[in-house]
Amino acid sequence: MGDTSASSNRVKLRDGRVLAYRERGVPKEEAKYKIILVHGFGSSKDMNFSASKELIEELGVYLLFYDRSGYGESDSNTKRSLQSEADDIAELADHVELGTKFYLIGISMGSYPTWGCLKHIPHRLSGVAFVAPVVNYRWPSLPKKLIKKDYRRGIIKWGLRLSKYAPGLLHWWIIQKFFPSTSSVLESNPVYFNSHDMEVLKQTTGFPMLTKDKLHERNVFNTLRDDLMACFGRWDFEPADLSISQESCIHIWHGKEDKVVPFQLQRCILQKQPLINYHEIPQGGHLIVHYDGICDAILRALLLGEEQQKL
Repeated sequence: MGDTSASSNRVKLRDGRVLAYRERGVPKEEAKYKIILVHGFGSSKDMNFSASKELIEELGVYLLFYDRSGYGESDSNTKRSLQSEADDIAELADHVELGTKFYLIGISMGSYPTWGCLKHIPHRLSGVAFVAPVVNYRWPSLPKKLIKKDYRRGIIKWGLRLSKYAPGLLHWWIIQKFFPSTSSVLESNPVYFNSHDMEVLKQTTGFPMLTKDKLHERNVFNTLRDDLMACFGRWDFEPADLSISQESCIHIWHGKEDKVVPFQLQRCILQKQPLINYHEIPQGGHLIVHYDGICDAILRALLLGEEQQKL
């Protein structure tokens, strides 16, 4: 993709915090489509979204990547919530002068700020795409018989308890020397990733904030803990509660072999919200955003309404 800025920029929010961002694609003033990308857990504004330069220029797409609160070069927000994440996106859009409406693409755990925007600032959104979005096991509409024995639910449950009541113990457990490094676990354990994901991880840096060295930094740990609690804590709504119409233009992309978020949970959302456009990748894992051709397909579906081609 072409660069409209060689380095990151910063905006100051109403509460005094600073958000860092970078721009890609065609110049904003010439763009037909303006998109904000919301990165996931342990990632940053430097995430890779490998849409082809030819398609970006053909469609006239401007892309804005930003560091969410506490990530990368952005200031932390100790009061992080779905509302604050949506407010950050709205303020950022205003500072950068994206206009009254824009598109959102939420990647993995970047999905919860995106759901927050659909709840709190739906009038600002021209369309939304979720890529391998996480699911909050506390959503009432999820069938209990489906999630009761899901080991991921148990991991999240205990992670939330330790994050809230014993963060020091959780930090010690993560960094102490008797366990393998978090990065090696994430990047080599087939419990989390399928074979296609493993190939992706050979070509990328993986999760830059989830290395042992980074996790030794207490501010990094605090950012990840706060993000986890906002994502999987109690919400004041769930996707089933939202008013979604055909004009809402909402897409979910998910891999059928995703080992982080079972595809069956995404199908539960669709049962409550049948107007969401669902794209299931038969051999896709959790890292489908890095697969060849996926980013182009996401843009064509979101911006042009083109049907998914076989990938």
